Amino acid sequence: MNIAVIGLGHVGLAYALLFASKYKVVAYDIDSVKINNLKKGILPSKNEELMKFFCENNLNITFFDTFSEIKNNIDYYIIALPTDYDEKIGNFNTYEIEQTVSKILRVKPNGKIILKSTVPIGFSNKLKRLFDTKNIIFVPEFLREGCSIYDNLYPSRIVVGDETVEGRKIAELFLSISTHSTANIKNVMLVSPTEAEAIKLFSNTFLALRVAFFNELDSFAERRSLNAEVVIKGVCLDPRIGNFYNNPSFGFGGYCLPKDTKQLKKEFIEINAPVIEAIDISNTNRKQFIVKQILERKPKIVGIYKLGMKYNSDNYKESAILSIINELLIVGIKILVYEPNLNVSIDNVIFEKNFELFTKQSDLIVANRWDRGLEAYKDKVYTRGIWIRD
Repeated sequence: MNIAVIGLGHVGLAYALLFASKYKVVAYDIDSVKINNLKKGILPSKNEELMKFFCENNLNITFFDTFSEIKNNIDYYIIALPTDYDEKIGNFNTYEIEQTVSKILRVKPNGKIILKSTVPIGFSNKLKRLFDTKNIIFVPEFLREGCSIYDNLYPSRIVVGDETVEGRKIAELFLSISTHSTANIKNVMLVSPTEAEAIKLFSNTFLALRVAFFNELDSFAERRSLNAEVVIKGVCLDPRIGNFYNNPSFGFGGYCLPKDTKQLKKEFIEINAPVIEAIDISNTNRKQFIVKQILERKPKIVGIYKLGMKYNSDNYKESAILSIINELLIVGIKILVYEPNLNVSIDNVIFEKNFELFTKQSDLIVANRWDRGLEAYKDKVYTRGIWIRD
């Protein structure tokens, strides 16, 4: 079987590598630097799980940065392109997906296309009408960043936005790269395209809601001089709530939660949804609360310990710490950043690669996530993370 994966972000690359362990894969991305590095065996992130899979498996994969090099012998085209939320249009920007579908169907009019990109509710049916084809199927991904290989090997569920025989074939295709057999996995759902799209958006929005809830609990605990860890443990002993995904942070960020929450809020345009509408507001309030807590300590130089939006991550897209840095700069605080894993620059911010110099120069070290490396400096660390996890 021949599979093309289009878009090699953290989702697309994981699928490309996993399918390449079983099938012949061509992997395409517009970023020529990324493609050249992948050809040399250099991954775009320092994810240990991904690197191990890449190095230890005999993968049948070819990388391209020119779309025309993808031949028409492909059985399935998997689109994993980003769909950022465009504030100007109040919707996901799906332009690149539409252009890619058009290119595929020009090369192979009956090409079977699997959408892994998160899309608006109703988008799959819109594409089918636009291109007069039934061969566009939305299959949402539920991958945690940093665990994309594990989450494919042990999927929580496989949802396919097609209730026909073709939908079952696609479910079996994704089961083939998991450790489960078709016979023993229970959480396979063949649903309508719009139901699949809704499942994805509501799933991520609930995760954002959960982050916001425990952050508000933590803000309350800090202001009322309560032990947040004790309160959270007591709350989460209820099995209906569960002791997971409950570690306070500076706010949710990353590739998915901010944009998906905004998109779902937009989908509710004619339906009263105060809970959904409040999630983004809560996240903004949390960041403002953190800034206030930092300023109350009256530091002249604030050291930011890593930019990642979650534990052990090199993804800083829409990371809460970026908003906090901006607010601190506005009031004249000098910012020093220790970020050994990224080559990045921020206006008016000093980056220090030497950890000892970083800790020595910082009046206050601000860390979204606690790290054992901070133990010796805990007296000057401000964090709301309780556990070494998310």
